[in-house]
Amino acid sequence: MTEPTYDEAHDEAHGGALGSRLNWLRAAVLGANDGIVSTAGLVVGVAGATGDRSALLTAGLAGLLAGSMSMAAGEYVSVSTQRDSEKAALAVEKRELREQPEAELAELAQLLEERGLSRQVAREAAEQLTARDALRAHARVELGIDPDQLTNPWHAAWASFLAFTAGALLPLLAIVLPPADWRVPVTVVSVLASLVLTGWSSARLGAARPGRAVVRNVAGGALAMGVTYAVGTLLGAAGV
Repeated sequence: MTEPTYDEAHDEAHGGALGSRLNWLRAAVLGANDGIVSTAGLVVGVAGATGDRSALLTAGLAGLLAGSMSMAAGEYVSVSTQRDSEKAALAVEKRELREQPEAELAELAQLLEERGLSRQVAREAAEQLTARDALRAHARVELGIDPDQLTNPWHAAWASFLAFTAGALLPLLAIVLPPADWRVPVTVVSVLASLVLTGWSSARLGAARPGRAVVRNVAGGALAMGVTYAVGTLLGAAGV
């Protein structure tokens, strides 16, 4: 069995790192998109009921803080659960390697054989991988886990918080900075333009066609603002 060349190993390492960066970038785009849509719906709804700048600013800031903290807390809990599961799986694998190394070696060889290697080559590869680092080999081949890159809940929480905040700032500033008569039109136009960008970006990062993603994104944001503005207008007219 030939060892991978330096260039092959180098490309593989960069491929994994690139995939990780793309996942983080995609999550950031989606988090910003959530911030845009939810905050835009909130401030446009309030604008339908009142033109008071203080009320709009208060509602927008409350929505921004509540949304960003909720996103961060949810991401922290979710990723913490995933990390706990990964660590538990690694602990089980470590115990099995200690208690029944021959069975684990045979299992690794079988997994490699199922991936297309011949039986002899799979056995040789399993022996070499086990000699080098048995736990890492089983973690990657059997569990699909990289022990050196376990998910970090704090990183995920902060990323979600910042992404949502960045997205929410756009409709917040758009609703409070312009003159009263221009607030809703400026907010709607800026939000729809930003949704075109986030829809296109998320589609491209996911290697999908951007057309449908952009249409869905813009339609969803427009619907959210239309519904909340109509409700706010009705409540304002009713004096609520």
